[in-house]
Amino acid sequence: MMVLLSPKFDIENEIQILNQLFIAGLECYHLRKPDRTRQEYVDLLKEIDPKYHNRIVIHQFHELTNDFNLKGIHFEEQQRRNYIETPTRYFKDLKLFGKTISSTFHELNDLVDSDFEFDYHFLWPLFSLGKQPNSEVNRIDVNHVDKGIIAVGDLDKKTFYDVFTLGYRGIAILETVWQSKDPLTSFTDLKTVYDTIIIKP
Repeated sequence: MMVLLSPKFDIENEIQILNQLFIAGLECYHLRKPDRTRQEYVDLLKEIDPKYHNRIVIHQFHELTNDFNLKGIHFEEQQRRNYIETPTRYFKDLKLFGKTISSTFHELNDLVDSDFEFDYHFLWPLFSLGKQPNSEVNRIDVNHVDKGIIAVGDLDKKTFYDVFTLGYRGIAILETVWQSKDPLTSFTDLKTVYDTIIIKP
């Protein structure tokens, strides 16, 4: 799985670029705009071509899955602690049949110990900029963990191979695309490498 995370703050021509990325083969987009209101979330979703809504996972306002044909919902770490790791009726009014449920983890032990059956898990961060790429902190081996774990971090073409060697089921990218001068080209270059790794016998 190759996931693209939205920028937290708006960038110029963001929706236009996003629709181009969907056309270029983006299959899973995580929409996280923590400073947006519910109505702003609605307005943003309406700007995105509806035929791509089923590729979008939302981090806030999960109830919007009742109104839009979205791919699923995601829990940030504190959300998970508030609504999943403690008894709540959070899911009572959510129509989640056929939707994915995922969550972010910052510690591998927390991920391993989680009893909730998420469809996949983000482990963040990996290969962070400003750190040595070969340090043990950034090279967490998860081959021994029988869960779908997505590596999140400042990943590039060089680190894609390392991610799958370490046992991850996918990658989630952010800055590599959105901070590029040409997000579309950056994404397509990364996807080409990703596809090569995935189809390699």
